[in-house]
Amino acid sequence: MSQRRLPWSVRLLIAPFLIAFFAAFVLPIFYALYTSLFAQTGGGGLGLSRSETVFVGLDNFTRVFQSSAFWTGMGRVLVYGLVQVPIMTGFAVVLALCLDAMMSRMRRALQLVYFLPYAVPGVVAAIIWAYLYVPQLSPISQFLAELGGPADIFLQSGNVLFSIANIATWTWTGYNMIIVLSALQAIPRDQFEAARLDGAGEFRIAWSIKLPNIAGAVGLSVLMSIIGTVQLFNEPMVMRTVSPNIDSEFTPMMMGYNAVSSDPGYSSAIALSMALVTGMLVFVYYKISRRTM
Repeated sequence: MSQRRLPWSVRLLIAPFLIAFFAAFVLPIFYALYTSLFAQTGGGGLGLSRSETVFVGLDNFTRVFQSSAFWTGMGRVLVYGLVQVPIMTGFAVVLALCLDAMMSRMRRALQLVYFLPYAVPGVVAAIIWAYLYVPQLSPISQFLAELGGPADIFLQSGNVLFSIANIATWTWTGYNMIIVLSALQAIPRDQFEAARLDGAGEFRIAWSIKLPNIAGAVGLSVLMSIIGTVQLFNEPMVMRTVSPNIDSEFTPMMMGYNAVSSDPGYSSAIALSMALVTGMLVFVYYKISRRTM
């Protein structure tokens, strides 16, 4: 049986999207793959010799996978994700459930309040929280110091990663709450009325009806959070200016960024390696979610 072809009018309508998608997403991937096969050689410190671009094959990827700094940074962002993603998702689900049970006028106002942190640019949010972390400026740190605790508790080597996680949680909880709330409001209300007629309370309705129906939205939120975890960049870059415990190789994204100008091939290899690790994490999460649902 022959397949029905799309009309030319439909093709013309979707052509701009396909062109933009190819130019913005597909081409950069192939360019990064091409760049990763080359390396810069030569170039004296006095500028007496020119640097040359030579083909090195997969040597840049070998450097990445043999780099202890890359795997240390990757392990650091995975620990960050294991702490930050469940907490943020839990807050988003609880807020969405609470808003779904409220009156419409109050719900809209609170929905805007919870979403406002997402409207703050990531760099600005990191600067705001850096002010609250620096002992000389932060009223919170000064209060803790008066109680006998360390004034730089938020910037210590064992706590700075969780301080960064706090910034991301503050920024993204409202965004994920909107996703979950939209899924909640799409549930037919007659299911709730039928459950109430059967004697179910609000907690029982939330547990047996609402949560199963928003599993897909929660899964989408977690999936995007996993991708964002590996790409952690803005918060540690800003926090690096106030904490000596954050170096230029704190995350894989920072490693790739710092290598762009000096070794673009190595930087591209780092980016593609991050994409590979992200794909593996997404695949593992997909398999686990399929078994639990």
